[in-house]
Amino acid sequence: MMIVYTTKRLWIHRSQSARKDWENLLEASNLSTQEQTDYTVGIYKGDDLVATGSYAGNVIKCVAVHSDYQSENFLTDIVVHLMDQLRSNGSNHYFVYTCPKNSVYFKSLGFNKIVETSNVTFMEFGHPNFEDYLSMLSNHKKEGNNGAVVMNANPITNGHLHLIEETAKQSDYVYVFVLSEDRSEFNDEERMMLVKRATVDMSNVIVLPTNDYMVSSATFPSYFLRDRAQESVARIQAKVDATLFKERVAPILNINHRFVGKEPYSRVTEIYNESMSEVFQDDLELEIIPRLEIEGEVISATKVRKALSEGHPESIKNLVPSTTYDYIQNKK
Repeated sequence: MMIVYTTKRLWIHRSQSARKDWENLLEASNLSTQEQTDYTVGIYKGDDLVATGSYAGNVIKCVAVHSDYQSENFLTDIVVHLMDQLRSNGSNHYFVYTCPKNSVYFKSLGFNKIVETSNVTFMEFGHPNFEDYLSMLSNHKKEGNNGAVVMNANPITNGHLHLIEETAKQSDYVYVFVLSEDRSEFNDEERMMLVKRATVDMSNVIVLPTNDYMVSSATFPSYFLRDRAQESVARIQAKVDATLFKERVAPILNINHRFVGKEPYSRVTEIYNESMSEVFQDDLELEIIPRLEIEGEVISATKVRKALSEGHPESIKNLVPSTTYDYIQNKK
């Protein structure tokens, strides 16, 4: 009797039974069921879910095959289906997290490894790719004892500026990486422009984009979930992001110090700082700078955004650089 397998979309956010099947298979494969997904597909043998895969944005994730069916070609079938679906939605550049033992399957489908930790391989397919990004970075390479800061700057505050200034005092050159992820109240072009305006008189500061390769939906999606992020997942992603920076980005630009602000509020950002310290060890020094305070309170972009949303733009004048304040005033 011929065995019939069917492939169909799983509506895991609508159907409790589909969600349960999906969760059971992921848990059996030691994968998190807390991942954010936009699309999920499954392969069924009768009523039994034997393989599944999902994507969120342009990141393929939650790919699992039941242990009794791993001799079949289901992993490839699932990934090819997801790639076709992404292409039909106009995406020709996508990423995948997988365990190191499965990376050979993704390599055979055209994925290239970006970085690998003890339990995760991070890979991509399509262009422009990571090598293109590294080539762009190399055009800005400066000799010396260089530092780096990575920030969302939503918008840049005097706290951010203080961090950059402290980094500049201790470095020959400072690379300020502004998140390219467009999931903020100020879009990526605005944030990049405001950081450049605030640092225009600092001759040793170079402002660069992160593209998909630092604190992005690809490398560190939990960062954008903040208090809703699962801590164990956030740690895995933070370690991938930190390893990528240490092994691939820092050598290109002669970076030997990464500077961060002390984190009193966000647990996810605190996890990120802890992961960087663990990953960098003696190869790359992590410097934690005390946050700038006004009247005993830490300056934060959250407070700036709150004041703006409540209609009190005048109250942020001492919290942001004059260039940022002027821009916000003129934008009204």
